[in-house]
Amino acid sequence: MASTTDPAKPRLLDRLRSELRARHYSLRTEEAYVAWVRRYVLFHGKTHPLEMGPHHVNRFLSHLATGRNVAASTQNQALSALLFLYQHVLGAPLPDVGDLVRARTPHRLPVVLTRDEVRAVLARLDGAPKLAALLLYGAGLRLLEALRLRVKDLDFALNQLTVRDGKGRKDRVTLLPAALKEPLAAHLDEVRALHQRDLAEGFGEALLPDALATKLRGAGRFWGWQWVFPGRLRSVDPRTGIERRHHLHETVLQHAVRDAVRAAGIVKPATCHTFRHSFATHLLEDGYDIRTIQELLGHNDVSTTMIYTHVLNQPGGRGVRSPLDRLS
Repeated sequence: MASTTDPAKPRLLDRLRSELRARHYSLRTEEAYVAWVRRYVLFHGKTHPLEMGPHHVNRFLSHLATGRNVAASTQNQALSALLFLYQHVLGAPLPDVGDLVRARTPHRLPVVLTRDEVRAVLARLDGAPKLAALLLYGAGLRLLEALRLRVKDLDFALNQLTVRDGKGRKDRVTLLPAALKEPLAAHLDEVRALHQRDLAEGFGEALLPDALATKLRGAGRFWGWQWVFPGRLRSVDPRTGIERRHHLHETVLQHAVRDAVRAAGIVKPATCHTFRHSFATHLLEDGYDIRTIQELLGHNDVSTTMIYTHVLNQPGGRGVRSPLDRLS
């Protein structure tokens, strides 16, 4: 019992943060896991997790589903946070994991815009958000994959770009639309000028992944490591306390796309990710092979990519003509 109250030991949430950082989890995952563990402890009256087990975890997850009516993905994230806590922080993996409540994520068809709708939304964007949205649709990128692009990841000669540390911590190569080469080059001229100003003011060092900052000292100041879409202002890194310019925050693009969708009069619940769905569907319409699209999207299994075959713009859906149409 002394181990749970020993003042010489770091606090539980601090230990959780340390373990997450040691395993190179992202800042957003760290913040989410810490929040879930805090809510779990408060839900059970501030009882220490070592004094609780699978029954308490199930009660908390059931409360989220029935009392808070959270989405299945949210409930599963909470479970992942608690599994990490018990296994890696407390050294007491939960027994009978198979009996824990796991929400089933519903299978829904993705929202897809027509080509005219894509054109209408893009026409109502401008600046960096428009260029980023063009990459979401033109290269099938996820939101953060676009915003985390570095200058060195763009290959104008080969018409390709490299996604680093994408979903599942995988790298992949996808196309760089020819129509974007000129506007991207002009945009990078502005980014370079911004970088030069930062350097002149004693800043200009981009955050490097993992331990590269130690292995390649000073590399964070190199042009190739700069963000393609830098933020408007510099900010202090919450982990290191270093002031630097991070990439454009995702909410900037999310809000811009939301407003553009409304201004275009589109009633579909379209988001930034809708551009990626539209990219895949329109490639299928153009006759490209499903395996090629799978590689461009970075899907592990072709069955994930196959969902886009169900939303093709065929007359009537699947090419079937309604008998009602024949009456007239």
